[in-house]
Amino acid sequence: MTLENAEVQMRKGILELCVLNVIANGEVYASDLLRHLKDAQLLVVEGTLYPLLNRLNKSGLVTYAWQESTGGPPRKYYRLTDNGHEFLKELTLSWHQLVFSATTILENTNQNRQEQRQAG
Repeated sequence: MTLENAEVQMRKGILELCVLNVIANGEVYASDLLRHLKDAQLLVVEGTLYPLLNRLNKSGLVTYAWQESTGGPPRKYYRLTDNGHEFLKELTLSWHQLVFSATTILENTNQNRQEQRQAG
């Protein structure tokens, strides 16, 4: 496994949380969502977003509405459902616990390595 592959897998792992979080701020058009994710360097391939949005919709976490566009075809705007807001709260708590756990392990491991170097 390469570092790049590991980074891609980590990004994919948090993509759902980040997508839900952006949508929680209000109705969002898919291209705006893509821009947010790209600006945060979380989305490498656009083809990963649309299947995720479809899964979130089928799960009842996200819904969408078509809105007329002044410069082209109607646009699909996504928003969270009540279940989506609740799920996001729970997922955010899980994320914070995961970050805490990983940070604890990383700090303890780094501290142990430093102590071993100083002792050796």
